[in-house]
Amino acid sequence: MSVLEDLADSLAKDTIEEAFRIGRESLITDVAKQLGATSTTMEEAYLTSIRMRLAERRAREFLTTQVKQADAKSG
Repeated sequence: MSVLEDLADSLAKDTIEEAFRIGRESLITDVAKQLGATSTTMEEAYLTSIRMRLAERRAREFLTTQVKQADAKSG
């Protein structure tokens, strides 16, 4: 990854963790707005990382649920 992608992904990871910890998902867009005010390139990379990380999170939750259901049926 480039320095830009590394920084954006690190910030995205931290922001998601804190947003869920404090129960304020709007923190994600608030951080994006701050980035956009100074660097639209960084904002785009950050939002891409946010989308990828949230999609992966939802997919893992789905996978976990499916496996638990399958285990319950066979167990």
